[in-house]
Amino acid sequence: FYLTPSQVNSILKANEYSFKVPEFDGKNVSSVLGFDSNQLPANAPIEDRRSAATCLQTRGMLLGVFDGHAGCACAQAVSERLFYYIAVSLLPHETLLEIENAVESGRALLPILQWHKHPNDYFSKEASKLYFNSLRTYWQELIDLNSGETTDVREALINAFKRLDNDISLEAQVGDPNSFLNYLVLQVAFSGATACVAHVDGVDLHVANTGDSRAMLGVQEEDGSWSAVNLSYDHNAQNEREVERVKMEHPKSEEKSLVKQDRLLGLLMPFRAFGDVKFKWSIELQKRVVESGPDQLNDNEYTKFIPPNYHTPPYLTAEPEVIHHKLRPQDKFLVLATDGLWETMHRQDVARIVGEYLTGVHHQQPIAVGGYKVTLGQMHGLLTERRARISSVFKDQNAATHLIRHAVGNNEFGTVDHERLSKMLSLPEELARMYRDDITIIVVQFNSHVIGAYQNEE
Repeated sequence: FYLTPSQVNSILKANEYSFKVPEFDGKNVSSVLGFDSNQLPANAPIEDRRSAATCLQTRGMLLGVFDGHAGCACAQAVSERLFYYIAVSLLPHETLLEIENAVESGRALLPILQWHKHPNDYFSKEASKLYFNSLRTYWQELIDLNSGETTDVREALINAFKRLDNDISLEAQVGDPNSFLNYLVLQVAFSGATACVAHVDGVDLHVANTGDSRAMLGVQEEDGSWSAVNLSYDHNAQNEREVERVKMEHPKSEEKSLVKQDRLLGLLMPFRAFGDVKFKWSIELQKRVVESGPDQLNDNEYTKFIPPNYHTPPYLTAEPEVIHHKLRPQDKFLVLATDGLWETMHRQDVARIVGEYLTGVHHQQPIAVGGYKVTLGQMHGLLTERRARISSVFKDQNAATHLIRHAVGNNEFGTVDHERLSKMLSLPEELARMYRDDITIIVVQFNSHVIGAYQNEE
């Protein structure tokens, strides 16, 4: 099909969302100005999820992208639940007690999070009671463990990730008398999801990453050019430290079978993930749960098979790697994105495209034509296109949409080619997945003035 520019735009804009942090007395006191987010599905239904929320009982903002595999159930559950676990992990003892007392006496609860959601971002109402009970058990344990010390953000992030993964596993083992819920908790546990989450509080930026989504900082250099700083590492076969970590956790006799064809046990691309109990539970437990589970589970080939060379589980962890960065005035934005973006674009290009979009200033790189023989006519076309691109750069009102347009439509000269964009967006569902992955992006814009003021106070 040939899509007109307005059809292309309506596809690209369908899931876009923007949030501006409110100002007080005409002043913005947050180090975050706001964020843009967007998603472009390749799978039907899309297996990626995104979340953003302001922490109401502590300071700070949470933003995250989640990439599901073997279905979207796990990514959905993690996108709804993880921020509550993080927020609770960060709460002081008195606030936890207040919340518990309110539940005890049936009073209204203090709201913990203010969510910033797109109307398409779904919440599973059926499971909310179950999810709430698991979360309550967690904060009750935190109250009992009270050490009186303030929680370190790094520790809170690690504890929240591990605890949620543990609860996903437990809920599936316990099951539920309601057959719909029983099937749901099993779907969540048997599918999987990676997560890349940022917590921004003043000049403190923490990124917790499990799997192969990425966080990248866009930095404006003194000469106005843009550079990219990685704030996460992929947990996959390309990361030698990660391969070593997996090998250290299992006997020498398994060394050859642990990573095959760049996959964990020859099957799984990410080496860390939520859910995926096929790589965590013992064979006995897997069999017991599947046999006593609902019929739909028995009919599912995926749940029945046991990974090859499965001797010393767990092979997979949800524990995140946490990176802390102190924000500086030259740190202008943060990009969180699932691997669908990074498979198509280099981080340096991402930094430049977003940086130029946010500032409206284009550093004209000499036109690079690689090893191509280019006629004068083609060169004239490229220059005309460049001029048109500068005048049309503001047609996207959303930085994440602008980035997706480039990720899907860039040609070999690094410019958006409408014909290519039209072709890629009109592929039928079963073909789209062969050409690209789901793409989910959040672009967070920082407030340099506020960050500079923080620095001066220190």
